[in-house]
Amino acid sequence: MSNDNFTPTHNSPPMLIHVSGSHREMGRQIGEQTSSQVKHSLEDARNLLASTYESLQLTWEGAEIQARKYLPFAQERYPKVVEELQGIAEGADVPFSDLVVLNAMEAVTTDALHLTKCTSIGVNEQRTANGHILIGHNEDWVPEDEPDVFIIHGTPDDEPTFLAMTYGGLLPNIGFNAAGIAQCCDSVYPSDCRIGIPRVVLSRAVLSARTPAEAIRHMLAPLRAAGYNHLLAHDSGEMYNVEVSARHFALLYSESGAIAHTNHYLDPLMQQVEDEPDELVCTRVRYFRARRLLEQTNQHTAQTLQAILRDHVNYPDSICNHAVNDTDPLDREKTITSLVMDLTARQMHVAWGNPCANKYHTFQMDE
Repeated sequence: MSNDNFTPTHNSPPMLIHVSGSHREMGRQIGEQTSSQVKHSLEDARNLLASTYESLQLTWEGAEIQARKYLPFAQERYPKVVEELQGIAEGADVPFSDLVVLNAMEAVTTDALHLTKCTSIGVNEQRTANGHILIGHNEDWVPEDEPDVFIIHGTPDDEPTFLAMTYGGLLPNIGFNAAGIAQCCDSVYPSDCRIGIPRVVLSRAVLSARTPAEAIRHMLAPLRAAGYNHLLAHDSGEMYNVEVSARHFALLYSESGAIAHTNHYLDPLMQQVEDEPDELVCTRVRYFRARRLLEQTNQHTAQTLQAILRDHVNYPDSICNHAVNDTDPLDREKTITSLVMDLTARQMHVAWGNPCANKYHTFQMDE
């Protein structure tokens, strides 16, 4: 079932790049080392807007005008993150304005793109065989961005070292840092979106946090444009789902040593600001499936989490996502990379592409 014509296999792990220094310098190093990936992802984004013009009525030039409105909010609160993005543009030799569009894409398209994506799971030391904290995530996105996945080992001058996954010209946000903070991001669909700080910028800032409270404060920064669900874990075993919209949030604490989230709000108050909840059926099926699989095993390992991330119940809209044949370009998606993070060992196991067809490779953080 999984190995159809649309399930690429990768014989090598995704590219790992090492960067260090100021945010501007790190950005420049990212751009220099991933110039082809950055350019390819911009080309994909332009093609996607062109192919969806009938429904979105948005040209690239229109998207640039929209994205420009978000930039002052990001610059005021997170100037270093904006400098990192400027560095990527310089290093990759692409217009900064193009990268602003890419990193505000969910906002400028008002979330019309990709209605459901991503599954995140976690277990703490109570529920693992070796007492480690393990976090799993499938990144579901447009298939065209799969070639552009890479891993960043970053050593900022003034923040904790981090190991994170990203693709193309997007700022990194899914990963962990040397302070023991791990984050996965799941798109959610609030009805209170506004012009403000793009959520990719906020979630990049989370990788700089030294404590769980500091991480949560970044997720809830005032004047945010919208929000993700952030599955937040700390190497003490604390785990939260932080559900965020532009004006509201909920903190859901893991009482049982296991946690999961997909792409709909779980908190009853957050459900009141959910846009078109009746469209979000597949995300609910994935959520309950992930919860059940987590509960079926008492003592998890990296391998048991990988098995959950390969699951095909409700195929093609399964945890291991293969929904590439949808006729609407807005709804085409697949799992472009799968991660299991061992927060205790500071390791990231990464399958490039669908985990049912690709093996996991291990990356180690050097502190």
